[in-house]
Amino acid sequence: MITTGKIQGFSVRFKPVSALNSISRIVSINISRGGIPKTPVPVVRLTVAGLEGDGHNHAKHKTPFQAVCIQDLEKLEELSQGGYILSPGKAGENLTVEHLHVNSLPLGTVLEFSGGVILEISKARKPCYVMDAIHPRLKTDALGRHGMYARVVTEGILSVGETIAVKLSPEKSRFANP
Repeated sequence: MITTGKIQGFSVRFKPVSALNSISRIVSINISRGGIPKTPVPVVRLTVAGLEGDGHNHAKHKTPFQAVCIQDLEKLEELSQGGYILSPGKAGENLTVEHLHVNSLPLGTVLEFSGGVILEISKARKPCYVMDAIHPRLKTDALGRHGMYARVVTEGILSVGETIAVKLSPEKSRFANP
């Protein structure tokens, strides 16, 4: 639950303390042969190139720095409250997570999954024209809350429900690709 209030004339939203202390976890793993929407799967093998079975329609998305797209479930719900019909995978993300606040993580942040996979946040995701298939305004409304890309540090198997430990980098990673 999120509550709202006013501070010196500004409308603000507060997250309850319990949400701040919640454990981050994978809610959905999503793949497609290319484009959106992506279809949820329970388990997937992850390599340096990305999720097995997941294709890309655009060459610019096929780089090691964009191997995995991560989106917060809370941001999808927030956008849905704005009238968009979104569910995990519909906006093209590979991992739908909860309690991670991925858009607030700096480049170089390391994500350690309970199954052994390790990712590093490498690039902010910018909404593109592909979102027009959902709604023409979505790419504008999703700015700043459309998820992040990550590169694969340690390959392995990812499963829905895995928890995520966050290791903030003291300085920008040498691997980050702005």
